[in-house]
Amino acid sequence: MKLEARRSCPADADVLAVPVLPGRTSPGAQVSLSVDFLEARGFEGRVGEVLALLGDDGSTVLAVGVGDPDTITADTLRKSAAAAVRAAGPARHLALTLLAALPAGQDAGPAAQAMAEGAALAGYAFTTHKSTDGPARAHRVTVVGGDRDAVARGARVARAVILARDLTNEPPGTMTPRHLAAAAQRLADEGGLVCTVWDEGVIAAERLGGLAGVARGSDEPARLIRLVYEPDGAAPDSAVGHVVLVGKGVTFDSGGLSIKSADGMMTMKQDMGGGAVVLAVMSALADLRVPVRVTGIVPATENLPGPRAIKPGDVLRFRNGKTAEVLNTDAEGRLILADGLSLAAEAEPDAVIDLATLTGAVRTALGTEIAGLMGTSEPLCAQVEAASARAGEAVWRLPLPDRYRRLLDSDVADMKNIGPGTAGALLAGLFLREFVGDVPWAHLDIAGPAWADAGDDLSPKGATGFGVRMVLELLASFEPPPGNE
Repeated sequence: MKLEARRSCPADADVLAVPVLPGRTSPGAQVSLSVDFLEARGFEGRVGEVLALLGDDGSTVLAVGVGDPDTITADTLRKSAAAAVRAAGPARHLALTLLAALPAGQDAGPAAQAMAEGAALAGYAFTTHKSTDGPARAHRVTVVGGDRDAVARGARVARAVILARDLTNEPPGTMTPRHLAAAAQRLADEGGLVCTVWDEGVIAAERLGGLAGVARGSDEPARLIRLVYEPDGAAPDSAVGHVVLVGKGVTFDSGGLSIKSADGMMTMKQDMGGGAVVLAVMSALADLRVPVRVTGIVPATENLPGPRAIKPGDVLRFRNGKTAEVLNTDAEGRLILADGLSLAAEAEPDAVIDLATLTGAVRTALGTEIAGLMGTSEPLCAQVEAASARAGEAVWRLPLPDRYRRLLDSDVADMKNIGPGTAGALLAGLFLREFVGDVPWAHLDIAGPAWADAGDDLSPKGATGFGVRMVLELLASFEPPPGNE
């Protein structure tokens, strides 16, 4: 799909998408669509609702709902643009005039970027292992009235989201830790990043006991991936700040000896979703000219019940010297993140942010469209929430109650890797907090929105790439938070 911006509607567009507000005519439309005409056809103007009509010249006009004019945002137009692309099918040239619905005084730049993102993501299909292509989408899409740079930025952000989806959707037999590390090296070569990969020998020598322990059940060796981005090749002290991103990279999770059910394993190639987000974000930083120094860390392993697998009752020692009694081998994400976060804290950055498909508990609490947000820094969490709103990727703040920490106490180690069966998402966050020291830290449990069991206009079934847009938004406007007390 080719995305472009034009000041006026191109004459060669064979499909024209016009915005419709509930109970009103189309604002700034190229064609006249009366309220009575639309209502007679059951069209109400809800966000993402589309009605296809035949134009007088044989072209197609798409009436696209944008909802209440008082609540139209960039995210509204992202969703509406995606719906238009889906409805346009194999159009040769789709023109989106949806910016005409933007309230007066609202900055059109973020809206144009969001529309480009929505259009590109709506065209996504994972067809690597299919003998036929996916559904045909518009070959060319014009954002009418959009700024060229904003549309280009939206297209680049969408490419990063698509990369995260592709990495996660790849079958686990062909996306092992070694394959993921090779993908990271390719991204570094293409994007001007510095890539370091630790193999199993270095992992052991560097005292990453959590990562090495989880990997013991698999013949596939673990990898620790580190990518470093320097803005414009400048010295580190000239950047706005330094952020370390840590992503959970379990390329397949059987649960280990605490084995999952057959149904529970069917989508467990997605357990590397956080790691895929980190790699995807890193791939886009240079193109987007992000002014922040960024380090990406992805501990990558499989979690299998092999003859050397860790057993319930085993004790692991992590990079920072702390120990954990492993009572459930299916709570493995926190074990590898413990080492990743320890490395992140050692770098003494301005902030650490981790993303992980960590707990079923957060999916139970928040469903499949909202991520759980926890952290030690109010200013950092506020920045994450603001970026979340701009990116259209919802988060909900959850607490880290000190009084619950005792639920992780162990008789034989510094802590246990699970609690008594309640507050699972919070206890996982409290476990991770043990490894970040005094560095401002935000934890995103993306177990709900990282995978779609039923697709929508922005994403088909499968990996969603949730978190890429939000983290890129955060880094674009990042302000170093004060250190933790």
